[in-house]
Amino acid sequence: MPSFDIVSKIDLQTLDNAVNTAKREVDTRYDLRGSNSSIEFDKKALTIKLSTEDMMKMDAIEKILLERSTKQHIDVKAYDLGGEPQPSGKQVVRTIKVRQGIERETAKKIVKVIKESGFKVQSQIMDDMVRVTGKKIDDLQGVITLCKGSDLDVPLQYENMKS
Repeated sequence: MPSFDIVSKIDLQTLDNAVNTAKREVDTRYDLRGSNSSIEFDKKALTIKLSTEDMMKMDAIEKILLERSTKQHIDVKAYDLGGEPQPSGKQVVRTIKVRQGIERETAKKIVKVIKESGFKVQSQIMDDMVRVTGKKIDDLQGVITLCKGSDLDVPLQYENMKS
């Protein structure tokens, strides 16, 4: 039976390139020059730490990071931008978590959307991905189109299409 997997993965090398490009822009940008601003990427914890002197510069650094990520074809939905910047002495620090994999709640939403669509497919949650199987490839392609059109707050990729 034909099947495919719905996953949410970020290429860490591409993310590292985006962070390094953003670092270079922060170092050379005129309004941020000499401001003790930095961007650090922790590959093990999958976090990006932004630090600077005030909130206005924090917003500028965050905007630079998001622009560079978009140019590297990283979906901005992969960043957990929910937390507020925390003052730490003379610095303002913000930690942005990078989402890797589909959380259980989001996977349940995906399965619910697929079941409500009326396609004759089966979907099952497998760790941090959702596997969809069906008899017709046209139904599977319809599910992919449906998932692309729905707003799920995570970047989705579709891989391992088997017929």
